[in-house]
Amino acid sequence: MAEQVSRVVVRFAGDSGDGMQLTGGRFGTEAARQGNDIVTLPDFPAEIRAPQGSIAGVSSFQVHFADRDIVTPGEDLDVLVAMNPAALKVHLPSLRRGGILITDSSEFTKRNLTHAGYQTDPLTEGVLEASYQLVSLDLTSVTAEAVAPFGLKRKAVARTRNMFALGLVSWLYSRDMAPTRDWLQTRFAAQPEIRDANLAALEAGWNYGENTETFAVRYEVAPTTQAPGRYRQISGSRATALGLLAASVASGLPLFLGAYPITPASDLLHELGKRKAFGVQTFQAEDEIAAVGAALGASFGGALGVTTTSGPGLALKQEMINLAVMTELPLVVIDVQRAGPSTGMPTKNEQADLLQALWGRNGESPIPVIAPNSPADCFRAAFEACRIALTHRTPVIMLSDAYLANGSEPWMIPDATALPVIDPGFATLPNTEDGGFAPYRRDPLTLDRPWALPGTPDLQHRIGGLEKSDGMGAVSYDGDNHDTMVRLRADHIARIPVPDAVWDDPSGMAKLAVVGWGSTWGSITAAVRRVRELGLPIAQIHIRNLNPLPANLGALLRKADRVIVPEINLGQFATILRAKYLVDARSWSRIRGMPLTVSELTEYLLSEVEEVQHV
Repeated sequence: MAEQVSRVVVRFAGDSGDGMQLTGGRFGTEAARQGNDIVTLPDFPAEIRAPQGSIAGVSSFQVHFADRDIVTPGEDLDVLVAMNPAALKVHLPSLRRGGILITDSSEFTKRNLTHAGYQTDPLTEGVLEASYQLVSLDLTSVTAEAVAPFGLKRKAVARTRNMFALGLVSWLYSRDMAPTRDWLQTRFAAQPEIRDANLAALEAGWNYGENTETFAVRYEVAPTTQAPGRYRQISGSRATALGLLAASVASGLPLFLGAYPITPASDLLHELGKRKAFGVQTFQAEDEIAAVGAALGASFGGALGVTTTSGPGLALKQEMINLAVMTELPLVVIDVQRAGPSTGMPTKNEQADLLQALWGRNGESPIPVIAPNSPADCFRAAFEACRIALTHRTPVIMLSDAYLANGSEPWMIPDATALPVIDPGFATLPNTEDGGFAPYRRDPLTLDRPWALPGTPDLQHRIGGLEKSDGMGAVSYDGDNHDTMVRLRADHIARIPVPDAVWDDPSGMAKLAVVGWGSTWGSITAAVRRVRELGLPIAQIHIRNLNPLPANLGALLRKADRVIVPEINLGQFATILRAKYLVDARSWSRIRGMPLTVSELTEYLLSEVEEVQHV
């Protein structure tokens, strides 16, 4: 009889060659297929070829699954699978007291212990057993025995250890391994000996849990209650790619992606490269500038032009983005933020590109900026970025980040027929009294300029980076005209309609509001829930449209006596709120390359709520 638990956090950790990303991904898929809500957190080493067994080479994958709605990948681990001493050294502090610790004792050699900074073997000191449920197995030997009939070489045998670990943890939490079996059958169909060995290792792990008395208890996590619909587990990168593709279909325009590989945005190039059947064209350019230039050229020719990058690449693209501002052509820029500055920590998370996205170009260069709040939300944000770009003739930056791009969660597949149609509204007729075409004669309400494709009869026109005369678009160096055009471009972006912000305060008595944007939504939401569970009033506002900001945001902020802005930067959005709305917006920031810690944020919010309640 299995013991019922509400939620579990499992982390698989090992060397970058131990298959931890695959193992965690498959375990997450098993949880999702059984109807649990899940949130995942992959963590990659920044070193491309870190020494084997070193701290720098540790790779991990965390899965949080539950019988209820969850919004973060979790913090205190219930289970840690540590495949070597370095993984134990890095991740043991995250394992809760009494949690299950599974290790591969064969990897705790003198050499590996030295690499990890251990003077003695922690598995033999008796200290770990005092704090955790230690399960130390010779995974290499038991796996080798299971796959012996398939005649694999030693290195190939070692690569099946992760399947043994997956089978063991799947048994421990009563997971259905059928999806993983099916995946292995398909993945290694052309390599039957590899396929069969991995299947054997998977079954051996399950059978070890079933037939030994290693674990006193087995657990179950019931399915969560979900809205009716068809679901799939999706990463932020895949959701972004599908959102771009959906916008291409909704607009009737071919999707062109100009990209230069950069971590953690490269997955978007890979994902869209698989969609040629939908008319997607991908161009891997020689550098970031060429990539964005090609995307803008595609937009000029009538395609949905998209470019993808991360922080360092965004800096290089800014001059070409500014050309899109001046020409008022649609362009979608996906910035998957990472820890900086410069190369920084390429595989770690941060949201410090906000000011660069808003103002990182020369001159007055306003553009819309959108930020998704979860991996699944990347679909809607990408679609909306395309809609704004095409409808309003402007470049748009979508600020994703490494956590959103690599993390995953269940996603209800939307009804494609319910997605709004995006009308590019190409100009086809002259718009002047003398039968000519004025490329900057604007719609009086939206200030959108007409978009005429090259070669359209009678609509010949000139665009470029030099300042334009109002209306006709001829080159102009007149100071008064420049003042007019600068203000028109700013007003054009300011007039783009965005949804109102929502004041979430069930109590109706909150004096403190927590304001966030982007991927901090999960951590903030979880912390706010904990504060409310203690009976304290607190409001939450989360912003998706960062430029233009919601029209009602100022009024909402002024409802609060104090505003807290948690961010993974040094307070960029808090600075904007203070400057624009003159409110007491206080920054709370942690910049560690990981999502904000819910327990730490909760403790801070509790102190702030109690203080403001007594003022």
